[in-house]
Amino acid sequence: MHPQHSPAKVTAILGPTNTGKTFFAIERMLAHKSGMIGLPLRLLAREVYDKIVRLKGANEVALITGEEKIVPKAARFFVCTVEAMPLEIPVACLVVDEIQLCADPERGHVFTDRLLHARGQEETLFLGSDTMRGAIQRFIPKTWFTVRPRFSDLAYTGPKKLTRLPRRSAVVGFSAEDVYGIAEIVRRQRGGAAVVLGALSPRTRNAQVALYQSGDVDFLVATDAIGMGINMDVDHVAFAGHEKFDGRGFRALRADETGQIAGRAGRYMNDGTFGVTGECEPFDNELVGRIESHRYDPVKVLQWRNATLDFESLPRLLDSLDAPPPERGLARARPASDAIALTHLAREADIQALATSRDAVRRLWEVCQLPDFRKLSSDEHARMIRTIYLYLMAGHIPDDWMGRQIARLDIAEGDVATLSGRLAQIRTFTYAAHRAHWTRDTAHWQGETRAVEDRLSDALHERLTQRFIDRRTSVLMKHLREEEIADVRLDESGGVAIGGELIGRLDGFHFTPDPRGTGDSNGLIHGRTLRTAAMRGLESEFLSRAERLSRAQDAEITLSEHGKLWWDGAIVARLTAGAAPLSPRLELIADEWLKGAARQSVQTRLDAWLEVRIAARLEPLLALARAAQAKVGSAAALSPAARGVAHQLAENFGSLNRTALDLPDKLGPVIRSLRPFGLWFGRRHVYLPRLLRPDAASLLALLWGVWTKQSQLPGPPAPGLTSFARGAEPEEFLGAAGFALIAGRAIRYDMLERLEDELEKAVAGGTGAEASLPRLVSLLGTGNDEGKAVLAALGWRSVAVTGAPAVWRKAREKRRKPRPEARRRDSPFAALLGAK
Repeated sequence: MHPQHSPAKVTAILGPTNTGKTFFAIERMLAHKSGMIGLPLRLLAREVYDKIVRLKGANEVALITGEEKIVPKAARFFVCTVEAMPLEIPVACLVVDEIQLCADPERGHVFTDRLLHARGQEETLFLGSDTMRGAIQRFIPKTWFTVRPRFSDLAYTGPKKLTRLPRRSAVVGFSAEDVYGIAEIVRRQRGGAAVVLGALSPRTRNAQVALYQSGDVDFLVATDAIGMGINMDVDHVAFAGHEKFDGRGFRALRADETGQIAGRAGRYMNDGTFGVTGECEPFDNELVGRIESHRYDPVKVLQWRNATLDFESLPRLLDSLDAPPPERGLARARPASDAIALTHLAREADIQALATSRDAVRRLWEVCQLPDFRKLSSDEHARMIRTIYLYLMAGHIPDDWMGRQIARLDIAEGDVATLSGRLAQIRTFTYAAHRAHWTRDTAHWQGETRAVEDRLSDALHERLTQRFIDRRTSVLMKHLREEEIADVRLDESGGVAIGGELIGRLDGFHFTPDPRGTGDSNGLIHGRTLRTAAMRGLESEFLSRAERLSRAQDAEITLSEHGKLWWDGAIVARLTAGAAPLSPRLELIADEWLKGAARQSVQTRLDAWLEVRIAARLEPLLALARAAQAKVGSAAALSPAARGVAHQLAENFGSLNRTALDLPDKLGPVIRSLRPFGLWFGRRHVYLPRLLRPDAASLLALLWGVWTKQSQLPGPPAPGLTSFARGAEPEEFLGAAGFALIAGRAIRYDMLERLEDELEKAVAGGTGAEASLPRLVSLLGTGNDEGKAVLAALGWRSVAVTGAPAVWRKAREKRRKPRPEARRRDSPFAALLGAK
């Protein structure tokens, strides 16, 4: 269904990883009478299917992927891979996850087709990165946008050797060979690792993940498949490389791809870290900054392939596949495996002789869409397609041929590579068994292929476990003799062990016990004993860290957008509301074992750092605050009216709406008195232009969140952004960041002034409304309709003039001047203004 044919609401839920987008979308879908969700991986589809089955029951949920179809008669909810979504089935709510894959060179055309044409009858949700905002707004102008901030911090900790990686780490490689090689090293030196690759069957993958989630192993080695929403409790992501093969050659990962993978560290409210290991070069500061702040280049071009195919003949089918994109912003996708196979087979005489009718051409294209699971070569893949097509044109795939192919793969012996190869091959026949009318008895062959896949999956899991896990070193000791408890060791990654047993982790000045040592009531007692022993052994480490922090350079301490202070790869303090908006308090994140002079030295150093940071970024506002508090009669004292304005600015994070100000009749003396501070009295707002710089604006937005005790701090507007559609940000937060909210759009104060300057120039110069509109909307970065809504909210109207183009006119504002006695009674600064 094309978007213009659907009146249903379309919403884009955008944001970085760990924002709960998929969880939220599933809840929304299940609130409807029916729904369909398209996911990027078969593994993820199975995970979501299992989750919804637990909530709704197996009779109401269908699973549809290329190789698996479970479709109950009463199914109301369909969980699919994006390619397998049965769009002919009408549903109330339709969801597509990871919509930024519209830009992917290999699969992007499928996601673009879903973006342009897939709709729910009542609601459509697109989930993905904020990089897609512009592209979605361009092709679906009436989309509602919701931006979800990340639940936790993500920080870069630099390079670490494989032997020094913290426990609960995921190491990411970009080929099966890399993954297996890394897992071998981890087994020899750290006890073992679970392995996850996109090519694993869901059964093998789930078994491997269970090893990691249960704590049998502390490390996971995976391909970039973990970047696509496969959720595990990972604290740290280590990149063993930064290049991937994209189907044509090796290329460096883009910043957004790196961030997608790194973002798997830290789940829900738990903060995460990322870094590099092995031979991977350390990330440069620009890349780190973009990942930590989730700032990536917007997607400007979507991959596209014609979906309206012409099956009248082979040449016409090939021509329709090669059709150019219908509009700008779409790029013709490079040939996928189905198009390559079709081109190859279209040259063969026997295929040409068979594919002469519309149905025969359509059937050929259907068979060409068989995925290349085996990854041998395009010629080998084309030969398999040719064989199946010839059988289908004679009726069905013969049972004896199907049986022979499956039987030669039904061998559970062999090493990891051999079993992986058989699993890839059986997927071809699993796919065939799930295609309607390809075999005489689809249910029988679906059962046969599933049974073989399960046996191979179990065998592969067993081989992976044998090869990559040394249980003698991965299982922790549960019972220690009392005299061993004092043998405390701290490794470079923060892991704390007693007598070789991992008991927890020391991050900064906070010790977190290992939950596996605190299972039942006996375990809890044992855990408390270990904690006390660990603290005794770590006392000198606490003192050493306190001394290092007290001497740390300013550059070694950082403040995150969530109000947390980081030092040496750990959070050591958080901001809390203080006595005044610009004077937050620092609360140490430290155990009681940091005490006395050592604790005071840490508090003093961090307080000094914060004071310097605020003074450096907010000096114009602090100078105003000091002037407002200067003693009356002193040289620095302001007039009562100017002092009232200055005080109000300090209380409101550096900006004020003029309509809310109780200004004196003669404003000139106030303006002249405050001009040395850089204050700007605009048409609508009073503000300090120097505070609109990204470093100052982001700090003010953070201080607003701390002062108002927000449970979830919104992320600051991206640096350089002067106008954007409002998401879930409170209006007061936008004001602190230097933005006014006009007609649902946040506009930076200086840009708002510039916009009205242009309007007044147009009026003075006699420029018509339509002639000046392009210039005005370009300043806002909006379309014409949204731009006109902003202008209307500002009081500007396009007024028709007889015999001439329409011009801009501003509605007169009727402002009622308060009575003097009311002003004295109601003004919050009556005392400062000298009222009796």
